[in-house]
Amino acid sequence: VQLQASGGGLVQPGGSLRLSCAASGSTLNYYDIGWFRQAPGKEREGVLCNRVADDKVVYADSVRGRFTISRDSAKNTFYLQMNSLKPEDTAVYYCAVGSLALINRCDEAKYDYWGQGTQVTVSS
Repeated sequence: VQLQASGGGLVQPGGSLRLSCAASGSTLNYYDIGWFRQAPGKEREGVLCNRVADDKVVYADSVRGRFTISRDSAKNTFYLQMNSLKPEDTAVYYCAVGSLALINRCDEAKYDYWGQGTQVTVSS
């Protein structure tokens, strides 16, 4: 599976962005999907993960109520909608997919395929 992330950029605090992750090589219908991020000097963390079997979503506490994850099967693409962005959301965002990857939390070790990362900068 090849993943192509896009949609990052510079946005003011309080603004919105939508990241996209286009998949090729296999249908996303077989995979759990996830978004992760890595801020400068910090470890990569799970932001939102979705389990394909029952549509369960796991959120990082820091993004609950502001970020949502969705998938478009027809386009074989999934998205991260980010609203009410804060400077602390600044990071490189990565999309990832994995087979039976989501148990109880976004664990990057469970995800097999990764996109290249897209930079999100929240600043005035």
